[in-house]
Amino acid sequence: MRRTMSKTVECDVLVVGSGAGGFAAAVTAASHGLSVILAEKAEFVGGTTAYSGGFLWVPNNSVSRRDGIQDSIEAARTYLRHEAGNHFNADCVDAFLANGPEAVDFFETRTAVTFEAASAFSDYHPTAPGGRSGGRSIKARNFRGEDLGDELKRLRPPLPELTFVGLMIGSGPELKHFFNVTRSLASALYVGGRLASHARDLLKSGRGMLLTNGNALAARLFRSALDLGVDVWTRAPATGLIVEDGAVRGATIGKDGGTVTVRTRRGVVLAAGGFPQDKARRQAFFPHDRDDDGHVSPAPAGNTGDGLRLGEEAGAVVEDSYPNAAAWVPVSRVPRKGGGFGVFPHFIDRAKPGLIAVLPNGRRFVNEANSYHDFVQALFAAKAPGAAARAFLVVDKPFLKRFGLGFVKPFPVPVGPNVRSGYLKTGRTVAELARNAGIDPAGLEDTVAAWNRDVRTGEDKAFGKGSTAYNRFNGDPEFTPNPCLAPIATGPFYAVEVVVGDLGTFAGLKSDGHARVLDGQGRPIPGLYAAGNDMASIMGGNYPGGGITLGPALTFGYIAGRHLAGAAAADAPARPDAA
Repeated sequence: MRRTMSKTVECDVLVVGSGAGGFAAAVTAASHGLSVILAEKAEFVGGTTAYSGGFLWVPNNSVSRRDGIQDSIEAARTYLRHEAGNHFNADCVDAFLANGPEAVDFFETRTAVTFEAASAFSDYHPTAPGGRSGGRSIKARNFRGEDLGDELKRLRPPLPELTFVGLMIGSGPELKHFFNVTRSLASALYVGGRLASHARDLLKSGRGMLLTNGNALAARLFRSALDLGVDVWTRAPATGLIVEDGAVRGATIGKDGGTVTVRTRRGVVLAAGGFPQDKARRQAFFPHDRDDDGHVSPAPAGNTGDGLRLGEEAGAVVEDSYPNAAAWVPVSRVPRKGGGFGVFPHFIDRAKPGLIAVLPNGRRFVNEANSYHDFVQALFAAKAPGAAARAFLVVDKPFLKRFGLGFVKPFPVPVGPNVRSGYLKTGRTVAELARNAGIDPAGLEDTVAAWNRDVRTGEDKAFGKGSTAYNRFNGDPEFTPNPCLAPIATGPFYAVEVVVGDLGTFAGLKSDGHARVLDGQGRPIPGLYAAGNDMASIMGGNYPGGGITLGPALTFGYIAGRHLAGAAAADAPARPDAA
C-alpha cells in the first residue's frame, strides 16, 4: 500500500491554474522579487489559452499604435458601457483600460512574450458607440518549441481538430495561404515550405515545433515563468484554501500522491479556468444544458470549477446575473478513430461566401458572418420551444473545394473519410442533402432559392451577411461586391451539424479593480485574488471583440501580481535577453 506523505512549504504567492491569467500573475509577481509557486491540476500547463486563437483585446495598446492605429481609453470605455449595458462595472473596466496597455508593455519589455498587431481585426460590433473597425486585438508572435527545451512536454498541445497532420496553422495571412494553395503559386510555395519544415520537425522531434496562436502565447508565458524562477507544479490540484482570521493564508495541494500545505506570505490567485466542464454548475447556469447533448465544450477536461468552489468556501460570490454565463461558440462533433469525438469550434468558415446556416426546418435565422457568440444567441432565440439548440451549415461543391467546412479541409484533401464517418452530410440535390441531414427538404429548397436571388444583387436582404467590417474581415475579398456572398448552386451539396459550445465561462468570482475577490458584502477577502475565467468577466455577459477573454486575463493577472508585490514595489530591471 502506497503511503501518503504530507509536508508544508512557504512562498509569497501561490497561483492556482496556468492559463494566461495564472501565468500573468505568476510572472508579474516573480518579476517584482516575490517567490511564486504555480499549481496546475492537469499534466499540461496552458489551460484553455493553449487551445485558443491567441488574440488579446486590449484597447489603446502600443503594438497597434506602432501599426498606425489611433485609439483612446474614452472611446473604449464608451464601447464597453454600450456592450455591458446594465452589467457595466466601472471599477473593473477602468482598471482594465488603464492597466491593459501597461501590461502589454511590461510583457514585451521584461519577459519572453512579444506581440504582433492585428490591425484589420474589427471589433465585433464596430458600428456601436465607441466601436472600431480594427486595432484593438493583438496576438502573440509564433514561438519555436525548442526554446522550452525539455519543458515542452509539459505544454498543452493544441486541439487536434484545429491542426492539419499535427501542423498548427496561424490565423490571418498564413491561413489565407492554405485556403489559396491551389490558386496561387506564392501560396503553394509558402504551404509547401511550411509542410516541409513540419516534416523535418516530425522526423527530428516527433512533433511540430512551430507554435502558433494561443499555443504560442502559453509557451511564451511558460518560458517567462521559468526564466523568473517560478516553481511550476503539474498534476497538482488545489483541494482547499487555508483561511485564518478571515484572510486566505495559503492552500492545500495534491502532489506526488500526498498533500502539500502551501502557506503564503502575500496571497493566493485563483485562475483555474472557470467551470466549462463542471456539469452541475453548467446545468444551473446554462438553460440549454439539460442533457448530454445540450452543450459540448472544447475546454480542457480539468476546467471543472475548482477555483469557484475554493472561492465560495472562503466567502466569495459567483456572479449569477449576466445574460450569458459563457462565451458561446457553435461547435461540431468530429468522430475520432477508435471511438469518441473531438470538438471543432466554427470561428471563420461561417463568414465565407456561399454558406448559410439553417434550423432543422430549413430556414435561416442569423447573419452567419456575425461573431460566434452572437450566432449562438440568435440560435437560442430562433429555436423551437423545448427543442435542442442545433443548426446546420450548408454549402455546395465549389465552397467545399475552396474553403473546406469545419473539420473538412479544402481541396486537394479528400472529403470521403468525413462523409463515411457521418461528420459531413451530402446529397446530389438540395432536397437529397436535406433528407440525409435531417432538415426539412421544402424549407431548405425555399431558403437556398431566396439566398441565390439575393446573391445576384450583392445584398443579403434577410440578415445582412457581409454588412459590417467584422463580417467582411472573415469573408473573401475576391468575391465582389460582397465578400460574404456567393450562390449555393452546384452539387453535390454538403452540411455539417453544429451545437452550442463555449470558449470559457463569464460567470466567475466577483472581484474589484485590483483583482481582489469580494465577499457577499462586496468587501475584499484578504489574501485572495482572481484572474482569467475564475474572475467574473468585465464584459457583462457580452462579447465585444476578438480576445476579450485573454486581454483581461493577462491584464488582471498583471494587476494581481503588482498588487501582491505592493503598490510601491520598485520595477525590476528589464532582462537584456527578453525576446
